[in-house]
Amino acid sequence: MKLLTGLFLLVCSSVAFGQQGWWRAQLLRKDGNSIPFTIEWKTAQHKPVWYIHNAAEKIRVDNITVAGDSLFVQMPVFESQFKLKYSNNLITGVWLKGGAVKTQEIAFTATQQKERFDAGKKIVPNINGRWAVHFAGAQPGELSVAELKQQARHISGTFLNPTGDYRYLDGVVKNDSLYLSCFDGGHAFLITAVIKNNQLTDGQFYSGATYKEAWHAEKNAQAKVPQETVAMYAKPGEDQLHFSFKDLNGHTVSINDERFNNKVVVIQLMGSWCPNCMDETAFLSDYYAKNKQRGVEIIALAYEYSTDWERSIKSLTKFKDRFNVQYTILNTGVTVGDSLRTEKTLPELTPIKFFPSSIILDKKGKIRKLDTGFNGPATGEHYTAYKNEFEQTVNTLLQEQ
Repeated sequence: MKLLTGLFLLVCSSVAFGQQGWWRAQLLRKDGNSIPFTIEWKTAQHKPVWYIHNAAEKIRVDNITVAGDSLFVQMPVFESQFKLKYSNNLITGVWLKGGAVKTQEIAFTATQQKERFDAGKKIVPNINGRWAVHFAGAQPGELSVAELKQQARHISGTFLNPTGDYRYLDGVVKNDSLYLSCFDGGHAFLITAVIKNNQLTDGQFYSGATYKEAWHAEKNAQAKVPQETVAMYAKPGEDQLHFSFKDLNGHTVSINDERFNNKVVVIQLMGSWCPNCMDETAFLSDYYAKNKQRGVEIIALAYEYSTDWERSIKSLTKFKDRFNVQYTILNTGVTVGDSLRTEKTLPELTPIKFFPSSIILDKKGKIRKLDTGFNGPATGEHYTAYKNEFEQTVNTLLQEQ
């Protein structure tokens, strides 16, 4: 028995601590395309820790269970996990991500190397700058914008569209082609294109297990993302909200509760499944901690994948703990896919089109600003502009009597 126990601990120790360094991971789609990303494997307090890198982003993953040659890796946000096997410097298994209808499953493999993509050795064109992007599935007149930063063969950046951004993209320019990818537990993207003069042609956008969409772009320093198609408004004659939902402890909270009286209240429309909501929550959580004493309140209204209370609360609690959220989170009990989600929760508004969105109420409870989409930290100056505008709006409302 002692010999068997020793062998088991030796195997666990080898898997948990013996494979530190950089790994190139790939999600293997059935159409033959692979979504690559990089993992930095370390040890902290005698336990394995992964850091998933996407350009400037570094995601710490420390909920890792080792059992023999198996690894069970739970991502810190989202219903997202890996079930893996380690053998001969190779990791294989699956990535599982919860969804509205079923759990998405994609084959996974990882080998010990640092490079996300093979960059090649030829001199490559420089595509640094701003690009007007046209996705095949976009509505007429709907434009996206790519902002790319290139240093030699390495390239990073993001795509902005009316709903937000694609967060941190990382990749290379190889010969005459562009390759970008990201993985954050929610997003799993691969973006490719051919470079021709000041155009990106034959583009393909791959997302998750099956989604694929064509795109092309032209260099345009003045390209802007139109917001009209996603705008949300208060209906004629409506200037206040009237809602009550349960918090994560099952207690009913109403916007008319006394604690929100004479406060500037920010209503965050979000879901624990939403990567851009993750970035917005990080910002709002920090903002609230620094400004709640000034008379600011924040209420998050969650629209989850299902009406299963326990599933939703588990995911929202994970979200709350990750970002140390001290403001109120309410589960609407209405799914994100419900075509009547607005009528059932905020009937005073025109349809909620995208997440995250936000509503800012003045100290009298009147609707003063509605924002759709969110420009997160991967967008650089756009994120700074968003924060500045948000803070100016709140400061102005706080000064009102």
